[in-house]
Amino acid sequence: MKIVSGISFLLLLLLTSCYSFTGSSLSPEMKTVKINTFPNNAANNLPSLSQDFTVALQNRFLQRTTLKGAVENPDLLIEGEISDYNITPTSVGSATTTEQGNTIQALQNKLTITIKVHYENKIDPTLSFDRTYSDEAVFNSDLDLNTIETAQVRIVNERIINKIYNDIVANW
Repeated sequence: MKIVSGISFLLLLLLTSCYSFTGSSLSPEMKTVKINTFPNNAANNLPSLSQDFTVALQNRFLQRTTLKGAVENPDLLIEGEISDYNITPTSVGSATTTEQGNTIQALQNKLTITIKVHYENKIDPTLSFDRTYSDEAVFNSDLDLNTIETAQVRIVNERIINKIYNDIVANW
């Protein structure tokens, strides 16, 4: 029995030495990253969206990778823009009659944010790309938008940042 457990231990040790649990496919030569401000060019917008998104994206890369921030000549450059910010009804309730006519009440609303990303990898330019990322959050229309908007934006930003991070770092 000791031989089996010893062999199992050696096999486990061998396998873990062959695999990196960080999930990162970044080349060891990559040392620096620069993430420029993502301006909010959406027709509708939340004033803090540009700063909130940019800071959250910067934090993700600086906290979860070994990359250091760079002012010029970075190994990785990430930039882009917020191109769409929309809140639309997704399901409709019953119609009510008012003095002005029929009114249809939305039961749920959907927040959609779209981000255009330009990514340059100076170590391996074949990995560079231009992509558009979009995500959404659905919420009840009877909730006060001013109260929940920031939380919903944070949820959508987190999802988009996950997609960007995975495409660049995990190369999924």
